[in-house]
Amino acid sequence: MPCEVKLRFVVLYGSQKGQAESLAEGIAEVAEEHGLVAELSCLNHNEKYNLEKETAPVVFIVSTTGDGEPPDNALQFVKRIKKKTLTTDHYKHLCYALLALGDTNYANFCNCGKTIERRLQELGAKQFYATGYADDGVGLEVVVDPWIEGLWKAIKGALSKMASDKADLLKGEAGKSPKGTPNLSIPHVQLNLLRITDHQNCDSIKASAETVSKCATVSLAASLTCSLPPLSESPLNVPALPPAYLDVSLQEVDSVEQVRKDTLHAAPISRAVQLTRGDSVKVAVLLELDMSAHPMVTYHPGDSFDVFCPNKATEVEDMLHRLGLQDQRNHQVHISLLKDTKKKGAQVPSYMSKNISLLYLLTRCLEIRSVPKKAFVRALVEHTGDCVQKRRLQELCSRQGSADYNLYVRDSGLSVLELLAAFPSCSPPLSLLIEHLPKLQPRPYSAASSCLRHPGKLHFVFNVVEFPACSGRPAGRLGLCTGWLFDLINPVLVFPENDESSSSPALPKIHVSLRPNCSFRPPADPSAPFIMVGPGTGVAPFIGFLQQREQERKEKPEAIFGETWLFFGCRHRDGDYLFREELEGFVSSGTLSQLKVCFSRDEQEEEEEATTSAAARPRYVQHNLLLNSRHVTDILLKHNGYFYVCGDAKNMAKDVNNTLMEMIQTELQVDQLDAMKTLAGLREEKRYLQDIWG
Repeated sequence: MPCEVKLRFVVLYGSQKGQAESLAEGIAEVAEEHGLVAELSCLNHNEKYNLEKETAPVVFIVSTTGDGEPPDNALQFVKRIKKKTLTTDHYKHLCYALLALGDTNYANFCNCGKTIERRLQELGAKQFYATGYADDGVGLEVVVDPWIEGLWKAIKGALSKMASDKADLLKGEAGKSPKGTPNLSIPHVQLNLLRITDHQNCDSIKASAETVSKCATVSLAASLTCSLPPLSESPLNVPALPPAYLDVSLQEVDSVEQVRKDTLHAAPISRAVQLTRGDSVKVAVLLELDMSAHPMVTYHPGDSFDVFCPNKATEVEDMLHRLGLQDQRNHQVHISLLKDTKKKGAQVPSYMSKNISLLYLLTRCLEIRSVPKKAFVRALVEHTGDCVQKRRLQELCSRQGSADYNLYVRDSGLSVLELLAAFPSCSPPLSLLIEHLPKLQPRPYSAASSCLRHPGKLHFVFNVVEFPACSGRPAGRLGLCTGWLFDLINPVLVFPENDESSSSPALPKIHVSLRPNCSFRPPADPSAPFIMVGPGTGVAPFIGFLQQREQERKEKPEAIFGETWLFFGCRHRDGDYLFREELEGFVSSGTLSQLKVCFSRDEQEEEEEATTSAAARPRYVQHNLLLNSRHVTDILLKHNGYFYVCGDAKNMAKDVNNTLMEMIQTELQVDQLDAMKTLAGLREEKRYLQDIWG
């Protein structure tokens, strides 16, 4: 029999945290089911692909990081295609599709994907499939799932069109064709959303009557572990099982080396001060680190640094018991690739050191608090004994169960351990966790001090994060890093009025690493005015800005310094007005020209009520910006000032951006499009800068 030749295409990815890489791998893995062969590569591995000579369709999967920047493993590729020496027909032979991942809670949504696409088109490349823009703010799968579903038809259409055009050229019909030169671009391919009734290429799984009746007797409401009709009665489109690729074994040894990166610095905590008081909704804490043992570590206002925290000891213990490995906690972990794995580009995770114990692996290497991805949920199905629990896991990873997955898993921030606790018949092997769980990431914090004011010290501020109880989480829990820090310093925590300059030798050391931020810094020209917007703990980096400015004013009394404005907001004046005395001191010394504060939950004084309408009282920082619209826009647009925003990305940063656009429209008498262009120009000039988080 003649051998079937499978047509090839190329998959290239750029990924910062692994999501884009995982999607690219998934596409490559299921390509065979569609009669295709995928060649998978990271964008920075340019020795493995050659776009200059590529004749097959190319699929790009790219995420965006930071302030709209390319992921680290796509940076060199973006730089290469941006070269001005490239001609407009450099990629005229190339046809591509692109899936961009981003988050609308942040500025420059999907900017890396947009940058790559714009440049490809400028260089003559042709698109064969509509670009997908997936938003992590609402759930990537909303766009990703239907985009991938329609990709296969588009790839086959592109391959067919390319083969047809090539055949026409070989026959010499190009010049005779009434259409003239063959159009090498690929016609638009419609993206079809998968319907519940579309089961031609998917495994259909029927709900048994036993499953429905069992669920109905347990609860009349849907929950993490129980669904209701129509989902409980629907056939399901369950994704393909991710192929296993790691061989993991445990070996008893006399001693196991515990590894720490030499780029980390062990710094003792010298002070811990609780900044909030009373019945404040949040607990904010100022920590001071003694960096005197690391004289080479210098930071600037606006820089941030990583705190390396372990997983919670009790949760590690629970995981050991759940895996049935509690008696092997000190055994050495050996990890290698399965010889017969079908996973494309499989490799042992680079952050896994060779000589580590199981306890160290679960404590320092794997993010056991991570929210399980659908691929992991799908893999768990194979290790679940109870048929009702198995069906529910199938629902959660299916297309039909996307709403339930978002509600009970993603939006609730459910951890892997919490998911396993909810499905007691699920017993995954250790290898599955290593294959699917991400690396335990350090947590970044902004420096809240200046080396000029506090030599040898580093301050930072954090709110103790709380996750409320939910379906699958019977009791609330604290955030991983902030909860760990709070437990460390709780015995010696003081309030500002009891704060003493003497150090506390009983406090432990924590491991940190500097993350320089070369853009989010005060203007290099001290005469340039700047505006800071930082409600809540978002004020932290601006304390460093102002400490630096105050010291510079003392050292250079003859110098000219520009205006400084700070817009700060919190719930209550007497509960969470962070750094109140220090901020008022900056105003008194002339370091801070204008301090605009607002309190969203305080009742106004009677005399204010008599003279000011409730609607005019500023509750949030954006309201105070509007009240000072003329001054703010003058500073930005007439005096070449700078505008800094730090804090919550999901609400505050969006509201501030919209308010700023409204102010520009009003003050310049322009429409929204022109206002957007003005803001874009400020960003381009690095005069509108954000340090925000979700």
